[in-house]
Amino acid sequence: MSFVKGLAHIGIRVHDLARSRAFYEQLGFTFAWGPAGPEPVAAMNHPSGLELNFILNAPQAKEPNILMDVAEKHAGITHFALKISDVAAAEAALNEAGIVLSGKRGTVAIFVRDPDGNVIEFASD
Repeated sequence: MSFVKGLAHIGIRVHDLARSRAFYEQLGFTFAWGPAGPEPVAAMNHPSGLELNFILNAPQAKEPNILMDVAEKHAGITHFALKISDVAAAEAALNEAGIVLSGKRGTVAIFVRDPDGNVIEFASD
């Protein structure tokens, strides 16, 4: 529809702001603001213009991702994809940062999990 101008932000439920902040800083995000609000929210920005909002109300430090890790399939967003130009270079940078791959899609994309089990795809296509 013509009134949509682009992506404003992506909201991710997390358990611990410091843990999430440290992870996403390794991907080039910088802390912007927060926590603020009744359901505390904090934000990080990326030089590409992407903003992540962390909803700080996940009660457990480690739980299965209900959209990806349980047999029953639920509706919802399963992952978000960050655009890259070189899969091999991205994989090397992730390895250097100690971030373990959780999957691959041929030679065009790789996947990781953040500390809360949220799936991030790095896609060159």
